[in-house]
Amino acid sequence: MEKLTFYALSAPEKLDRIGAYLSERLIRDVGRHRYGYVCIAMEALDQLLMACHCQSINLFVESFLKMVAKLLESEKPNLQILGTNSFVKFANIEEDTPSYHRSYDFFVSRFSEMCHSGHEDLEIKTKIRMSGIKGLQGVVRKTVNDELQANIWDPQHMDKIVPSLLFNLQHVEEAESRSPSPLQAPEKENPAELAERCLRELLGRAAFGNIKNAIKPVLVHLDNHSLWEPKVFAIRCFKIIMYSIQPQHSHLVIQQLLSHLDANSRSAATVRAGIVEVLSEAAVIAATGSVGPTVLEMFNTLLRQLRLSIDYALTGSYDGAISLGTKIIKEHEERMFQEAVIKTIGSFASTLPTYQRSEVILFIMSKVPLPSLHHPVEVGRTGENRNRLTQIMLLKSLLQVSTGFQCNNMMSALPSNFLDRLLSTALMEDAEIRLFVLEILISFIDRHGNRHKFSTISTLSDISVLKLKVDKCSRQDTIFMKKHSQQLYRHIYLSCKEETNIQKHYEALYGLLALISIELANEEVVVDLIRLVLAVQDVAQVNEENLPVYNRCALYALGAAYLNLISQLTTVPAFCQHIREVIESRKKEAPYMLPEDVFVERPRLSQNVDGVVIELLFRQSNISEVLGGSGYNADRLCLPYIPQLTDEDRLSKRKSIGETISLQVEVESRNSPEKEERVPAEEITYETLKKAIVDSVAVEEQERERRRQVVEKFQKAPFEEIAAHCGARASLLQSKLNQIFEITIRPPPSPSGTITAAYGQPQSHSIPVYEMKFPDLCVY
Repeated sequence: MEKLTFYALSAPEKLDRIGAYLSERLIRDVGRHRYGYVCIAMEALDQLLMACHCQSINLFVESFLKMVAKLLESEKPNLQILGTNSFVKFANIEEDTPSYHRSYDFFVSRFSEMCHSGHEDLEIKTKIRMSGIKGLQGVVRKTVNDELQANIWDPQHMDKIVPSLLFNLQHVEEAESRSPSPLQAPEKENPAELAERCLRELLGRAAFGNIKNAIKPVLVHLDNHSLWEPKVFAIRCFKIIMYSIQPQHSHLVIQQLLSHLDANSRSAATVRAGIVEVLSEAAVIAATGSVGPTVLEMFNTLLRQLRLSIDYALTGSYDGAISLGTKIIKEHEERMFQEAVIKTIGSFASTLPTYQRSEVILFIMSKVPLPSLHHPVEVGRTGENRNRLTQIMLLKSLLQVSTGFQCNNMMSALPSNFLDRLLSTALMEDAEIRLFVLEILISFIDRHGNRHKFSTISTLSDISVLKLKVDKCSRQDTIFMKKHSQQLYRHIYLSCKEETNIQKHYEALYGLLALISIELANEEVVVDLIRLVLAVQDVAQVNEENLPVYNRCALYALGAAYLNLISQLTTVPAFCQHIREVIESRKKEAPYMLPEDVFVERPRLSQNVDGVVIELLFRQSNISEVLGGSGYNADRLCLPYIPQLTDEDRLSKRKSIGETISLQVEVESRNSPEKEERVPAEEITYETLKKAIVDSVAVEEQERERRRQVVEKFQKAPFEEIAAHCGARASLLQSKLNQIFEITIRPPPSPSGTITAAYGQPQSHSIPVYEMKFPDLCVY
């Protein structure tokens, strides 16, 4: 070998003839089963290859690759392993001159086949598989950075390489799951570790345009082997992928998963849930890098899948009609998928920066279907409202996104378009939807982690044990409350009056009131909140809504708990004293008006809630007196709270719309200075509302067109035409003024039959009394 190597180095032009001779000898020895000579020939080739790096090595390499292929074609495992080892040594050599006429197609196919070896002997099978993986690793190293070589990233190669590596990962995981005996010594290296290292190396070398070809075989493999349902292996695969590729390529993997989820829209719920779980894990890793424009695309896809799942659960089939051969859908599996989607939305949103999270929140809210007069209610197979299920799922998603949301400026956290839509859903009859809205509001307002301290309603004598984190109300928060406070108060007030409220609703209302007092309160807000709670107490006392006994007791208890809290936050001794006196009176005479007896598993109520004495009530006069002496606005405290009447009730599927309109008409007629009887109000129907909306739109369009014509005329018309037009309008205005002056100067007609002219000259004609026209406002 020393002489041969010296000869090859001193005469490199002879290298190709040496390679051809050794190749011929090796092929002959393989055919004659003279394996000792085969090993000698391969050893000689290896040493020559390692020693000679001249320009003429390309021809020698052709002979070398022909010999390696001959060994790989053999059925003898030892020859396959020998050929693979030689190829790996060759792959690690950096050649001086690249070659573009080589083809590695055979090696990719053969090494992939070796990765799937099913030899009877476990030890030999493991060695063959590891050789196959090493061979694939060698092919990748040799070709991935050489532009002149055949492109290893082509689908025809990736569809063989990637599944082979995944097969070894999957196979060894199954072997490990059989829990081998602890007495067995662990191997130094197994196919799974080698396959994972090779896969990481492959993905780490992938450029931007090659990611798709590398990820698609992974998805196909998971589909073909039904690996989405256990989802453990799928999650592991994509963790390897996400941590191996370059961070700026993460969004390409996310897009591939989203497309695959859309492609599996009609697959079983367990499969879709597995894809969503994998997407969740991948998105959380990608969020630490660069996600880019895929944020809203991801949420859009997830929300679309959520809506499809709701339709599947309601109709019971993927095409909306059950026929022979249709796969029956299990509702509990669809619910499991929906929960997986919501969890994924929340986990991914929690990793986003504040500005992207705000966009996602607005995006989800825009998808919530709000009932209106123009959208009929859809009814599903089971009679459930499809819109209602969609609202619940989207609000759940919104709650997941809003949890832990930190934004110092409430104006940007709760913009008007978002807050209006959110509070409109708070007016719906569905108790579950109202509870979600309250929880979402609490998540946004709580910026110091105080919400869990108000999870139970109580009348603590000292709130310092809660260790509340309180900051001074900022200028932005003050502006927010000036703009939206009455809107918030109104919805809190209306929510308190709902018959379907349960303990969770009152706990959420208490938490919302408490957090507004801590996060957004100045003196004006404190006064308004006290007025609001006193109005809620009046609702329980007067009971115009015919609320059940539990609801009335709950409202009394809610008022006691909140006033106890706000009195200690304001630190006005007289105010605290009045609140404590009423609470002590209730403890002795009416414990059913305190949260300790109402908000428990078995509430202790009283059937006689009507005859409540005044000593058991918080009195507005007393509170205004004690707070007025401490600098608060006593005049405002004396005014009872009355919610604003707005037009957003029309979004709330309620029958109270007509009642609200009739109430407004009644108030107008009562306050009118006119004494004559009005014409009965026209009945308001869907057609009249539709006509009013259409007419207003048409009028707006006409006005906009008229303005455009006027502006265009003054911009393009000649000066003489504009001057003439203005002069004509001035003369017209003067003539109208002259008419008005003439009417106002002339005296009214006299009933006696003679009238006096403006300058004292009598006139001959007279007007009879029965022909005189009296103004409409005259009353006999």
